[in-house]
Order: sequence, then structure tokens, then C-alpha cells
Amino acid sequence: MGGQAERAYVLGIDSGGSGVRVALARADARPEGGDGPTPGPTWSSPTPAVVGDRGIDAESLLARVVPAARALLDEAGADGVTAVCVGAAGMATLGDDLRARLPEALARSFGARRLALAADGVTAYAGALGQRPGAVIAAGTGLIALGALPDGAGGTGGGWRRADGWGHLLGDCGGGAWIGRAGLEAAMRAYDGREGGSRPLLARLEAVFGPAGELPGKLYPRPDRPAVLASFAPEVGRCADRDPVADAILRDAARHIAQAAEAVCPAVEGGAVALTGGLFRMGDPLLAPLRAELATRLPHARVTEAAGDPLTGAVRLAAALATDSLRLPLDAALLSVVRGAPDGTTRQMGTDGPPSAPPEQSITPSD
Repeated sequence: MGGQAERAYVLGIDSGGSGVRVALARADARPEGGDGPTPGPTWSSPTPAVVGDRGIDAESLLARVVPAARALLDEAGADGVTAVCVGAAGMATLGDDLRARLPEALARSFGARRLALAADGVTAYAGALGQRPGAVIAAGTGLIALGALPDGAGGTGGGWRRADGWGHLLGDCGGGAWIGRAGLEAAMRAYDGREGGSRPLLARLEAVFGPAGELPGKLYPRPDRPAVLASFAPEVGRCADRDPVADAILRDAARHIAQAAEAVCPAVEGGAVALTGGLFRMGDPLLAPLRAELATRLPHARVTEAAGDPLTGAVRLAAALATDSLRLPLDAALLSVVRGAPDGTTRQMGTDGPPSAPPEQSITPSD
């Protein structure tokens, strides 16, 4: 534990559909009334991580994150970190390359002997609720709902419960890309003269993207299609008070979001449902129908705003690793932990996860 005494810093990394962020924090910082440290010096890029044949590409992510983290360490006058948490959209299904390559690379670059690899829903949970029981709805470009019963929280059926987060082609129902795509479809229906179209949304499409007939040629070749679709969601929100089609899209989105929350929220005393992510900045056009849906489906739960965002959650999980206070459940796909071992042996603990994603294992940094 000597390295921990020498290095009091932890690193949080958040990789989502709208970009990549890195933050440095003191591992032992405990703001009054808080659930762990908040991000200190931060670096961000609006470009999302590259996704290829192997899923999220570790090499391209490292090429951006490592120089950024070194600059933050230089700014803080530190030479390394005790622990790192990487939260990534798609970690559960597209994270094999990250799990295979990040532990050794981050240990070599920063001396980090403890690493948490988490789905972005897990970092959103930690940012929103800390390590308390409840559910978090993380809604940005996509949407995922996660519920958890941390160790010592009581109740039955512990561990993680997940709903959605399956990407814009198979799910993410009610998320930013879902709303944006529905809004654009309604605009194109109006352009064609078909039933169900929206003239106000067509006007916003042409103001944002240009002539409607040219939109497919602009959209389909883009590698960041989900983010482009999600960029139109605020336009749906702006039209909702005067356009019944836009209003209906947001009510449908609220129903989908509440269904996901209902599927994962544990029935325990003091449980909370936290809303986090940029989508909820839309305000009342989405939040009013969502709160009504949640009150009907989860009358026992307290709906609250998130205390922090996924980057805050990544920092908190890294700090919990560094201080041996991690209570959130380990899961092969959602939250796995790698710890340094002096003898270089590898051990797997806990669960039934796939061999490529053990919930906990040991590594030794290469020289």
C-alpha cells in the first residue's frame, strides 16, 4: 500500500456518445455531505471514442486519454495515480478490447495498480447516488436504467438490474437519439405529405440541416449518426408547446423512460430514482410527463436530481477503489475491477462472467 501513501490522486475517464472527458481528483477528498470527491482539473473532447471490429478501440482511446491525463498530472504537480476508473458507453457489449488492453497500459503510464472498468450507466449511478440503493436513469444520446443494492443496503435480489442501453438500433428508447429520430421522421412525413407529419418540426429540420430532401445523404455516411440524431431532440422539445406531434413524441419518450425505471428500481426503504444526463436539460416538455409516469409506476420511490454526472461517478469509483471502500456490486459486464499483484499472478473472483471480462483480477504493471 506504499504507492497509495505516496500518490493521493485518482483518475476518472468518461467515454460517451458525445465525447471523452478526463478528470483528476484527490482520493481522500470528502466534501461535506458528499459521497466522495468531485472532479478537479478536467480535459474534454467532443469526439466520441472509435468503435471498430473489436468494439471500442482501446488504442485510439489511449492515444487521446494518456497525453491529457499527463497534462492534468503535471498541472497538479503529481507523477502518478493510485487508481483509475474508465466508464464507457457500450462497455457491457463492446468493451472486450478495453478490458484486454487498458489495465496494463494505464498501469505502465501512470503507475495505477487499481482499475475499475464500468459501463457508463454505472458511472452515472455513482455520480448520481454515490453508493446508496436506488435506480438511475442516464439519458443523453442513448438511455440506460440501472438499479443497485450496494453491500449492506438490505433488501433482497441484490446486485445490478439493467434495462435498455442497447444502442440506437435496438433500444435506447426515450433517449436523445430516439427522440431526435422520431422528430426527424415526423418532419419527413410532413415533407412527403404523409399522415403523422409535423410542419413545425419540418421547419426546424430545414433550419438545422438544410433542405429536407438532402438529409439522408448528409446523415447516413456519418460515423456519429446517433449523436447527429440526438442533436435534434432539443428541437422537438422547443416545438412541444405548440405542436401536438412533438408533444406526443415526448410523452412516448417519458413512458419508455419510466418503464425502464420500473424494471430496475429495488423496492427498499429510502430508495431513490435519480435522473442524470444531458437529455433532461430539455426541462418541462419531457420532465413533466416523466414525473407523472414515475409517480404512477413507482409510488414508493423518491425522484431526485442527480448529485453529479458520469465523470463525477468515475472519480468516485476510482477513489472508492483507492480507499478500499467500494460497495457497489461487481459484475462481469457492468463493473469489473483489476488490482495489481506483486507476483504478477492473475486471479478471478466472484461470478459467472465471461472469461474475457472477469469481475476482478490482478495484474502487474510492465516496466
